[in-house]
Amino acid sequence: MRGRTRGMRMGQYGPAVRVMVLFTVLLGIAYPLAITGVGQVAFHDRANGSRVEKSGTVVGSSLIGQSFAGSKRYFWGRPSAGGYDPLATGASNLALDSSGLRKQVAQRRAQAAKADGVAPSRVAADALYASGSGVDPQISPAYAEQQVRRVAAARGLSAATVRRLVAEHTQGRELGFLGEPRVNVLALNLALDASH
Repeated sequence: MRGRTRGMRMGQYGPAVRVMVLFTVLLGIAYPLAITGVGQVAFHDRANGSRVEKSGTVVGSSLIGQSFAGSKRYFWGRPSAGGYDPLATGASNLALDSSGLRKQVAQRRAQAAKADGVAPSRVAADALYASGSGVDPQISPAYAEQQVRRVAAARGLSAATVRRLVAEHTQGRELGFLGEPRVNVLALNLALDASH
């Protein structure tokens, strides 16, 4: 009886191994290749990182924010808890009542108010708080408007010209009702470079 049970178990290994090999080929090789192929054909730009080029050189991604802070000639993006490193994305995980977060917000508020020439109470929220990913490429139209005078003065442009560029680069809500209007900072800064 014991030998027969062992023989039955050994007979089950063959089909189990064949099923494992079949699913490894299907799900480990064929499926990833098919999805990659569809992505390359139907969504080529997105599948390759939504790279943004200037004069044939990749200068960033339309999906990943980068730091322009410190330069008066450019619009600044949201603060980043991960230092704008796409490999270290994430929020700071500081609670709203954290003294560390309050200190960061106070410093950011003072920096933005001074740079943009606005009252500290008028600084846009996305100038103060990092996003959940830490690399959001967009800012709110309110934060863009806050920066218009600084950028216009640094570039020797009229505020109306800079506002027109902001308006041209403001994206509305997805499907007309999802999310909030937003401005892609890299695209706007590249448009500024191209215009002046």
